[in-house]
Amino acid sequence: DTGKTLMFHKLVFKSDKPLHTVTSISPNSGDYTVPKKNKSLKIYDLPGHERLRHQVLDQFKGLARGIVYVIDSTSLQKDIKEVAEFLYTVLSDPVVLANAPPILIACNKQDQHLVKGAGFIEKQLQKEMNTLRVTRSAALQQLDGTAGNNNSYLGKRSKDFEFSDLKPMKVQFVECSAVDTSDKDQPGLMEVENWLSTLV
Repeated sequence: DTGKTLMFHKLVFKSDKPLHTVTSISPNSGDYTVPKKNKSLKIYDLPGHERLRHQVLDQFKGLARGIVYVIDSTSLQKDIKEVAEFLYTVLSDPVVLANAPPILIACNKQDQHLVKGAGFIEKQLQKEMNTLRVTRSAALQQLDGTAGNNNSYLGKRSKDFEFSDLKPMKVQFVECSAVDTSDKDQPGLMEVENWLSTLV
């Protein structure tokens, strides 16, 4: 439960009412109106259910002007492998690579105590993505018997994985919280909304 459906609900419906969510089994969609620009974006909340998210991603990835990948900052340490595996799948997808939409990694639940910040999360994900890159490349080489180029290798071959090497795709990390708090020092969704405004 990363909080992506709550984030979607707050962005699209501008509601501060508490929302009880469960793992999505079908996509949600709605229009997000960009403040001060009088333009809107169609936003899709993909299912969290592992079996469904790949097929729904296939349905919408060609239309994406940007991708928001929501991470639960409170459970990253235990979920890092799963988080990195799906992120790697998204980033190495041929359609996503060809279109190179900007990617926002939204480090959610920053309102909780003892959560890691976006900088730490980026470094941890880079380490895990580096490991994935090595294992996936080796698996592909074994399958086709060549050491040639393949679409699943992300970044530069001569160095450890870094998100900054995914050019022309731009990956940005922000801290956010979909939960309303009375604490004005909490990030809320301001950084996510600022990023969305760059897409119109």
